[in-house]
Amino acid sequence: MRVIAIFKRVIREMLRDKRTLALMFIAPLFILSLMYFLFNTNSDSVAKIGVSNVDTSLVKAVKNKHVKLHHYTKTTTAKTAVREDNLAAFIQQKSGKLTVTYQNSQPSDSALVRQALQGGLTKLRVQALVAATKAQKQALTTQAKALKAVMAQQQQMAASQGKRPSATATAKTQLQAPKTYTVTSHYLYGSADSTFFDTFLPILLGFFVFFFVFLISGISLLNERTTGTLTRLLATPIRRGEIISGYLLGYGLFALVQTLITVTFALTVFKIHMLGSVWLILLINFLLALVALSMGIFVSTFANSEFQMMQFIPILIVPQVFFSGLIPVDQMAHWLQWIAHIFPLYYGGNALMNVATRGMTFSGVAGELAILVGFTALFTVLNVVGMKRYRRV
Repeated sequence: MRVIAIFKRVIREMLRDKRTLALMFIAPLFILSLMYFLFNTNSDSVAKIGVSNVDTSLVKAVKNKHVKLHHYTKTTTAKTAVREDNLAAFIQQKSGKLTVTYQNSQPSDSALVRQALQGGLTKLRVQALVAATKAQKQALTTQAKALKAVMAQQQQMAASQGKRPSATATAKTQLQAPKTYTVTSHYLYGSADSTFFDTFLPILLGFFVFFFVFLISGISLLNERTTGTLTRLLATPIRRGEIISGYLLGYGLFALVQTLITVTFALTVFKIHMLGSVWLILLINFLLALVALSMGIFVSTFANSEFQMMQFIPILIVPQVFFSGLIPVDQMAHWLQWIAHIFPLYYGGNALMNVATRGMTFSGVAGELAILVGFTALFTVLNVVGMKRYRRV
């Protein structure tokens, strides 16, 4: 009977906690639905390829539904075209030598380019082989006819002179060898051995900084509330804005240290290939940490326990992973691309990839940085307003 009583008590508590029920039954459905739409609309990837002075036959052979070709003049440099037009690769030809410059920031796009180029070269070889076979067949037919005519002529001569005819090959055919290409590959980011982890490490770096700062700041302020420290502070003449500013400065210092340690560790141990400034990478990660800090403090005002704080992660943090750049946002459905713009990690991931893989300077990512600052300011204002509910005097 005691077991039954405990069982009933657990059921009653669970039914009272609507947030936990939503976490158990609705959050998995939300995440699964989001993943379905993301991966379903990302099935037909298209890689942009720039071509300069490439044979028309090769261009036609390379073209397929997974690549989009853009033509450039002979004077266009590969690095400039790839960075300015965000190309997956740039192909240049000099005589029979092909030079392919890969951006390599998206391993899937690099793979599509390699497959298209290899398929195009194979298609040309097959076409050349078929043409050579037809030419050879035609040459053999011509030789047979010529040989038959010679034999008939010799038979007539032999009949008149009383000699046996002799077979003589009089026809010769010269076949043209198929054109061959030699391919040289260059990579703006990483190398041919780059893995998924290598190319997306800047985004993962930003995500982990964001996630842990969000979690630690939210739970820390929650403890301040549950232990009564925040109530005692609010009972003093101190202003709400001063309390929030103090928390942001205090936790911000630890967020800065965490960012420095995490970025330094990734640069020295994993040896991230950086085209841009390391200091700019640090700045982006620090701004992401500030957004996570202000966001974590804001979300903690809606939680009454650490468990409830954890319940916000599947709704607020997990979806941001999908829109951070790990999955190409520009290849998603349009309505998903609009949703991506409401998440801070979308802008942080874009800025990190632009600096790390495309070598952009501060001016190139100034827009994303300004938006991150805007997110920080928005959540700070919301924190000041939300603090009002806890002031009793």
